[in-house]
Amino acid sequence: MRVWWARCLVAALAVVAAASGTAAAGPARAGQDTEQGVEFRSGEVTLHGTVTAPAGTARRRRPGIVLVHGSGPETRAKYRVEAQAMARSGFVVLSYDKRTAGYSLTQRSYPQLADDALAGVRVLRGRADVDPRRVGLWGFSEGGWVVPLAAARSAQVSYVVLVGASGVSPARQSAWSLENRLWHEGVAGSLLRTVPVTGTRFLTDAGLLPEADYDPLPALRRVHQPVLALWGDDQQSPPAESAVAIGKALRDGGNTDVTLRFFPHADHKLRTSSDGFQRGEHVVPGYVETMASWVAGRGHRTNDALPHQARRSHALVPLPHHEGPAAQAAAFALMVVSFAAHLLKEWVRRLRRRPCAPGAGRAPRWLAATGLATLLGFLGYLAFVTMTLTPGPVLGHRPVFWLVLQLLAAGTVLAAVATVVSWWRVRASVPGRTGARLGLLVLASAVFVPWALFWGLAAL
Repeated sequence: MRVWWARCLVAALAVVAAASGTAAAGPARAGQDTEQGVEFRSGEVTLHGTVTAPAGTARRRRPGIVLVHGSGPETRAKYRVEAQAMARSGFVVLSYDKRTAGYSLTQRSYPQLADDALAGVRVLRGRADVDPRRVGLWGFSEGGWVVPLAAARSAQVSYVVLVGASGVSPARQSAWSLENRLWHEGVAGSLLRTVPVTGTRFLTDAGLLPEADYDPLPALRRVHQPVLALWGDDQQSPPAESAVAIGKALRDGGNTDVTLRFFPHADHKLRTSSDGFQRGEHVVPGYVETMASWVAGRGHRTNDALPHQARRSHALVPLPHHEGPAAQAAAFALMVVSFAAHLLKEWVRRLRRRPCAPGAGRAPRWLAATGLATLLGFLGYLAFVTMTLTPGPVLGHRPVFWLVLQLLAAGTVLAAVATVVSWWRVRASVPGRTGARLGLLVLASAVFVPWALFWGLAAL
């Protein structure tokens, strides 16, 4: 009999879940909380998530909150610490795996991600243990751009919590973050502009930084729900600038229920951190408690003083046509082919033990070798810095690898001058094919100089 009643109860819960777009798995214990797997639809995509709730039977319905991810292929596992901390503070929390359809490093749509968040809101509103009048959205980092879009479109969102949100565009925020990281690593000089500014402008114009120019302020002006925005010692989103921009946009839209709070000794995600760069494992004390009190209406709604922000972000202007990705790709291909072809020709000549033609001696070989090494080394080093966010060994505030590349670039220019001089001296005796090959090499050198200036290899 008890088994029959248990089956009926499970079936009833499944019906409720299905009515709200979910298909629930059986609950499993997670410390003092309970976790329940769910599936729900957002358009044509099925999303998988976990509902984390306080253990025990609540005498009254609890507030619900949907966690909206930061950038990248985020999964619910990355937010389990936050979900469990919020559940212990009385929330029923939905975390879910970010969609893979339509989302990648080079493709994403914030309105589409907002649809996913609203689908999660419907899941919580359909649960018997959740107060449907108190279901909100929590947006971290990239989620700080997504959540206002969702909240502005649906009255079912009761409140908004933003963590590490940026009040500037993704491209501008990315450049500021990269500059902060390099500065923290002790870097000064041209690399501080090359990677954060020039590199971000190039990726934006090449279409490799999705939603790069998204302006978050119009959506914020349409948000009328209560908003709690939180920052730590943020080194990824400019905290002072973002707080001012977000607060002003909300107030310009007529929203007077705006609370801005700052937590020292916390990183971008409000995990404990000594400097904002080191990533912590535990949520900073007071963060979740502040959020719970605020949602319950017991927390104060006055704003903290703005934190110190050492460097301001800067707007990024598009590259001119002659410096754009197409021109850069053509110039890079011309230089690589010219330098490599000359080295290959010299290698074949040596294998066949043929004499060196007039004008095609040591200087052109040095030009081709140093030029090719600079190009390929620059490409590899830029990829390394971008992916690892570390410059490698630093000597006198200059990364050692960057100094080597700058020396190679200087050697390429000197070798180009030497090549032109030696060719000019014997121009009357230079064979036609050798002259054409040297001409192509000099042309590549002429392209190399503005290229090196553009990417900071010829600057201090």
